[in-house]
Amino acid sequence: MKIYYFLLMTFGSILGCKNVLTKPTNENLTKENMTTTKSIYDFTLKSIDGKDISLAQYKGKKILLVNVASECGYTPQYKQLQELYDKNKETLVILGFPANNFGAQEPGQNSEIKTFCEKNYGVTFQLFSKKSVKGDDQHELYKWLSTKSENGWNDKAPSWNFCKYLINEKGELINFFSSNVNPVGEEISNALKK
Repeated sequence: MKIYYFLLMTFGSILGCKNVLTKPTNENLTKENMTTTKSIYDFTLKSIDGKDISLAQYKGKKILLVNVASECGYTPQYKQLQELYDKNKETLVILGFPANNFGAQEPGQNSEIKTFCEKNYGVTFQLFSKKSVKGDDQHELYKWLSTKSENGWNDKAPSWNFCKYLINEKGELINFFSSNVNPVGEEISNALKK
């Protein structure tokens, strides 16, 4: 199955596929590979303002986690993410994680990032302090999101800025969307209806 996902992401555009991974259906999963050691709700993280935020407060809502950057070609997605949040804030939270892992496109400090997002894109969804989303210093949350033994099915780590992970109301990871998936496009819209 791991090879299938690799091929799907690598050759998806050639085959006309979307850059979306969805949690396999239950008949494709065994009890063994669905065992996880930690829940998304076990994480407490620092906000961009330095306050502790427990992800447990988001129980009962869908959560879209996005690694963001201020100097990326995908940076205009901030506007689309805000639009998605405004439209669905009763049932969806969006959590932005500034990261400097790709092309050094998030060089600023937390205060600079916050000001940039508010001034240029009117961001009101929750932003967190800058974190590493891949590599040797990968934050524990992103290890959970990209390790099958932790989240139950997905091994896909962010490949660039603005990759998106969707968590359902029960705290289960259900989708991975690559950077080029439009936050207000059909793929995410359809996933939110499930």
